[in-house]
Amino acid sequence: MTQRKKTSRGTTKKNKNSDLSTKQLANSGDTSAVPLERPDGTEWFVIHSYSGYENKVQKNLMYRIESMGMQNRIFQIVVPTEEEVELKDGQRRTIERRVFPGYILVEMILDEDSWYVVRNTPGVTGFVGSGNKPTPLRDEEVDKILKRMDAQAPKIKVSFKIGQKVRIVEGPFEDFMGTVDEIDLERARVKVLVNFFGRETPIELDFLQVERT
Repeated sequence: MTQRKKTSRGTTKKNKNSDLSTKQLANSGDTSAVPLERPDGTEWFVIHSYSGYENKVQKNLMYRIESMGMQNRIFQIVVPTEEEVELKDGQRRTIERRVFPGYILVEMILDEDSWYVVRNTPGVTGFVGSGNKPTPLRDEEVDKILKRMDAQAPKIKVSFKIGQKVRIVEGPFEDFMGTVDEIDLERARVKVLVNFFGRETPIELDFLQVERT
């Protein structure tokens, strides 16, 4: 397999990926350590696994790399996730959601040996690419994914849509029923039409102040 010539940016995300240039692979989910400069030929590839097994595949691959001495060929394993806030049973909770279920990013130098290590890791069903040839991600694709993971504010899960009936669960209008009139994703606000004394009145609320009935 031909080695590609390209330098990686070596970007990391705390508690979201595994930088295999650190010494403690067993704890490499914490990547607070600054990664080493990547050698020429380092690129990001996407591997496929069964949905729900991404973290297990990440762990399997980490130990396989350690046992086979591939730390200088395979550097990071990233399961793309983002934090999401949802309202359930009147309670707010923050969950970690997989951005691309069944897909894992691997920063590596691709050659016959590294391909074999990754491809034959338990849980890995293959590389993403054309035919049998893995296709590296473009720089802008990797940057977009990692920046999404780095977002400071958790994404708010919207469980309703325009025209649906909702119940207000917080604030001075708690327990009032209304109809969703507008949804502002940028500001995480929703406009609800509530019936007061026989007429509909628009009320602007936070996403987490309403729930679908």
